Amino acid sequence: MIVIAYLGPAGTNAETAALAYLSWLAQHHSQEAHLCSYPSIARAMRAVVQQEATLAVVPIENSIQGSVAVTLDNLWQLGKLQIQQELVLPIAHALLSRGETLAGIKTVYSHPQALAQCQLWLETHLPNALLVPSNSTTEALQHLNGPSAAAIAAPRAAQLYNLPILASSINDYADNCTRFWVLGTQASTDGTHLSLAFDVPANRPGSLVNPLQSFAQRQINLTRIESRPARRSLGEYLFFVELEGSLQGAATQAALTELAAHTQNLKSLVIIGFYPFTSTPSAKIHLLC
Repeated sequence: MIVIAYLGPAGTNAETAALAYLSWLAQHHSQEAHLCSYPSIARAMRAVVQQEATLAVVPIENSIQGSVAVTLDNLWQLGKLQIQQELVLPIAHALLSRGETLAGIKTVYSHPQALAQCQLWLETHLPNALLVPSNSTTEALQHLNGPSAAAIAAPRAAQLYNLPILASSINDYADNCTRFWVLGTQASTDGTHLSLAFDVPANRPGSLVNPLQSFAQRQINLTRIESRPARRSLGEYLFFVELEGSLQGAATQAALTELAAHTQNLKSLVIIGFYPFTSTPSAKIHLLC
């Protein structure tokens, strides 16, 4: 039995991505699988490490708001998770409320990512509303007890919980997509892209450029680089890098060997996954439920 953890409750975009992956599994594997919701992204990831779940489907980056910090931080801290596959999900936000007009809305609840992805719309249409973060877009729906409350959630959530939609397509940009990673404890051997994280010894000239030159000198294309606080002292960072290439390739292996020499210690270079990746908008896997 394959158990897939995700940020719940039912109706979140994470669940939609997990359902899409569940459908893919049904076509490619005979083993039975089901979903299991968790109250936070971190909890869903820990469920895999603690063997409560087989896999976790978690957001890693949004086209409007950028990286999902909690996912990156837990990948480093937990140290045992590997990317199995990437999914790209188009995101559409709606304003759900029992109120009849926008003029009566005083408070808007939602996940911080959803609030941020609708920031311009909220400033234009609800400039005086109090914005209250919740653990997930679906959890926000529990606050819809009166006409002055609203929540930002997926249109699918409105159908699931029989709630009226006061405004549709309220995200600030039409091309709003989120990348999700399917995480497990087994390393994948199939893919086109490699993700890794590393730590540098000190904040001094060349501490970052030297590791990156390991790839540049071998004509290895970096598709993404992200820094996160190392949580030791101010100004110290961890670096997350995605690159094109085969993990078994001679150039990649040589670059990783050289990179290790520039890191804090032997444990400061972590391979997060080798996986299929869609690099152009036209080739994205648009998964709708």
